[in-house]
Amino acid sequence: MTPKQMIRLLESNGFVEVSQNGSHKKFRNHETGNQTMVPFHTKDLTKPLEQEILKQAGLKRRSGEK
Repeated sequence: MTPKQMIRLLESNGFVEVSQNGSHKKFRNHETGNQTMVPFHTKDLTKPLEQEILKQAGLKRRSGEK
């Protein structure tokens, strides 16, 4: 998953960008209070990082998704 795809997923689940520090963007969901950071690089996110971002966001990856 690319950082852009992750950001679209977060935004579609109620997250908004609250700040940016260098190449890392911070997102917060004001309804749930969950917060996470997404590194905004040109490379794909690694699987462990992708899973950690989803965990912090309180989201689960649907089976069968790439």
